[in-house]
This record gives sequence, structure tokens and C-alpha cells, in this order.
Amino acid sequence: MKLCMIGTGYVGLVSGVCFADLGNDVICVDKNIDKINNLSNGKIPIYEPGLSELVIKNFKNKKLKFSTNLKKSVKESDIIFICVGTPTKKDGSSADLSQIFNVSKEISSSINKFKIIVTKSTVPVTTGDQIEKIFLKKNNRKNFAIISNPEFLREGEAIRDFIYPDRIVVGSNDKRSSRILKNLYSPLISKGASYLHTSRRAAELIKYASNSFLATKITFINEMANLCEKIGVNIEDISIGMGLDKRIGSRFLRAGPAYGGSCFPKDTKAITSTADKFKTNLSVVKSVIKSNENRSTLLLNRVYEILNKKIKNKTITFLGVTFKANTDDMRDSSSLKMIPALSKKGAKIKYFDPTGYKKEFSKIKNVFNSLSIKDSLQGSDLVIIHTEWNDFKSINFKSLYKGKKFIIYDMRNIYSPKKIKEQGFRYYSIG
Repeated sequence: MKLCMIGTGYVGLVSGVCFADLGNDVICVDKNIDKINNLSNGKIPIYEPGLSELVIKNFKNKKLKFSTNLKKSVKESDIIFICVGTPTKKDGSSADLSQIFNVSKEISSSINKFKIIVTKSTVPVTTGDQIEKIFLKKNNRKNFAIISNPEFLREGEAIRDFIYPDRIVVGSNDKRSSRILKNLYSPLISKGASYLHTSRRAAELIKYASNSFLATKITFINEMANLCEKIGVNIEDISIGMGLDKRIGSRFLRAGPAYGGSCFPKDTKAITSTADKFKTNLSVVKSVIKSNENRSTLLLNRVYEILNKKIKNKTITFLGVTFKANTDDMRDSSSLKMIPALSKKGAKIKYFDPTGYKKEFSKIKNVFNSLSIKDSLQGSDLVIIHTEWNDFKSINFKSLYKGKKFIIYDMRNIYSPKKIKEQGFRYYSIG
């Protein structure tokens, strides 16, 4: 099939490349000329394991193209996927849909025959209805179909999630377009992916409901970790004991920093905003948002306690600063709150992240990027394991320190407290 992906961010690029790898002809469109030129030369704007190789392979095979010409790309395609950003509005909690509607207006002026318009971006309920109204201003209803097909890609595991999805959700009130979408996804369905056809509004809500529930699991286990620290219980035992219950499951029951990234923070806010419009109080999700926002402050207070509130002139090392492993995404990472706060109190901060230097810390006093784990540990008073990169899971701390021994604060619980303490280090973990 001939596909057009509008937006070459995380969702658009990964989905477009994977569709091309399944044998479709894909054009990825973006208005950023530099981005398109870089992609055409094999330079990938995001860190995602395996993505670079797939881009180069399918570009060489001429299954994948990159363009800034939206009108031409739409006319050459049968199915158009809208994959632009829907960030939280600066003055509130609702989703900013300006990019969605701007792109919809451009597409509606460019279609020359029947087209299927698929919203892959995460959008609030009724967004599809509003897109349809935009198209009806310039087009006959017979010339288009508006479908909701939310993505469920985890950063760091996106390619695997696309190829082996838990489920494929297609929301449409049009039988013809539903059959075409099911045919498009048939290679994945044949591998065992569940295919769910729903109304368009239901598909829009499924994505928000899923992310809100997962955010709730993370927040719940973090609050349980707070209780465990007070009563001397190991949170790992609690997580395992709960996870063995098949009704609950073990995934997303790992205590640690606040959740972050491109989805959970904005999606939990957006669903509560939508609920408020429909006069429904999502009190559980609102509590999750508040608890998560307080998480970084709680962890900072823990750091102050570990250092006996003597922060000034201390050297603190962060191992990992992204919100999770296998991604370079810094959005809503706990490090964005913790590092500036520690710097303000007079600490010297060093950080090492496998994805390299972070511009987010460039204007913060006494924050330095280290080029290796070893360099980052030298002269440190406190080492904070912030992100669970594999690079950090088997460090021989004893062989890397010189002079004074640093304190280790393992915010991901990836080490055995007993083994670290046997090496002579003071060790603290979550829960």
C-alpha cells in the first residue's frame, strides 16, 4: 500500500519505517527541511535501538522516502497517518491540538480521490469528530474516512512493539476503511496480534485510559515504597508478591523515580481535562498526577538526609539522566528537577548518560557531562543511579573509586544491598 506519515517524530518515524519494512511504499513528511535532509542521509534525530539500521535499509530499497512537500505526498498516497505532536497546553492541562488541526486543513485541501485519514497521534475523545468537520468544509463525505488508530510504542522498545504488538486498535464507523486497515495490519495479525475494531471515540479513549492505568501502577508502587521505608520492609518483595497475582501482573510495579517521558505526564493531564469538560471527576487519576509531581521532591529530601543536609561543596554523580533506559528522551525526567535543585544548594554535579551531553543542563551552574562511568565517579561524594541502563547494572564500584569511598543511592534497585555493603560502601535504595 502507499502510505504517507505526516510528522517524523517518535511515532511517525518508527511507524513509517516499520510499515516500509513490511513491504509498503512509505513517504515520511515533515516541514523541517534539515530533519528531512538528515534522514535522507541516514542521520536519525532520536535514539531508538535498531531504528537507524531499518531507516538505511528501507531507504536504499526505495520503500521509504522523505519529503517536505505535504500536498504532493498526500496525492501520491492511499492512507495518510497524522503523527504530529499533541503536547500539554502551556496554560493548562489539556492537549494542544493546533498541529493536528493545521495538518488536517492542509490534507483536506490536497486530496484528489478517496483517502483514509488515520489519527495515530494521541488525541482526546471527539478529536476525530472535529477533524471530520474540517474535511467536510472542502470535501464530499464519500472522498474520505477519518479513523483513529492509536500507537502503543514504548520508547526503547518501539520497533519490537510495532512488529509484535499486544493489540491493534482501529476506531472507525466506515466498513470500507476498516477492511483496508485490517488488511494493512494483516502481517502483524497473522503473527498473533489481537485486532480490535471499535468506534472512533472508543479508540481515542483506549490510549488515554491505558496510559493512565499504567501511570497509576507506577505511582501506587512508589507510594508503597514510601511506606516500606518507614516500616523496614523490602519493596522488591511486595512487587514480586503482587505481580504473581495474574489479575495484577508484574509489569510497571518497579519502584523508582517519578514517571516521565512523552506520554504519561501529558496523557494523564489530558484525560482529566477531557473528563472535566464532560463533568466527570477522575479523582484517582488526579491523585496520581499530584503524587507523581511530588515524587522528585521526596527523592530530593532523601538525598539531603543521606548527606546529613550538607550539600554545599559536595560532588554528586548522576548515572543516567533520561527518564528511562534505551532512550535519549529527557521530557519530564526527575533529573530535570533534582539536578538544578542540588546545584542551587552549592553541589557540584557530574553526570554520565550513554546518550551523551544534555543541553537541558547547559545553563545550570556547576553541572558537568562526563565521558565515561569511571570519570564520573572520580572524587564523588554521592553516586545516584538514576536510570536503569544496562551499562550500570554490573559496575565494579570497588575497582573504580580512588581515595574516599562514595555513598551509593540506587534509585532503580538494580544492585544487591548486601553485596554493595560488603564492598564497604554505604548503600541506599528505594523502599
